[in-house]
Amino acid sequence: MFNKKFGLLAIIIILVGGFFVFDLGDYLTLEYFQTQKQAIDDYYQAQPVKTGLIYFAIYLIVFALALPAGAVLTLAGGAIFGLGWGTLLVSFASSIGSTLAFLASRSILRDWVELRFGGNLATINKGVEKEGPFY
Repeated sequence: MFNKKFGLLAIIIILVGGFFVFDLGDYLTLEYFQTQKQAIDDYYQAQPVKTGLIYFAIYLIVFALALPAGAVLTLAGGAIFGLGWGTLLVSFASSIGSTLAFLASRSILRDWVELRFGGNLATINKGVEKEGPFY
């Protein structure tokens, strides 16, 4: 169990560290998006499904790692895909990304949180055991 937690933590640290070391945040700004808007629109017109999948994956990763680019990606989704498809992609990607962030933090920090707040978490743990993912 310790190896799984350590491995997951190492992956998260590497991904977040890589985001900042390689200045990937520069590609997730409104200024960069505005300079690339025409190229993105052209690509979207040529390959709408692939564009949607790429956007979905980027959005999901940003939210799963809690990186500081969510607002810009949300606005970009609306600008690229329009209100309907943009809302649909953003809703699902943010929900799945947030769920992944929750599950990662729950698995990594669970022992520490239970040690510190054990009495208060008994009800939640019973609910999760009883109803699983529906809880």
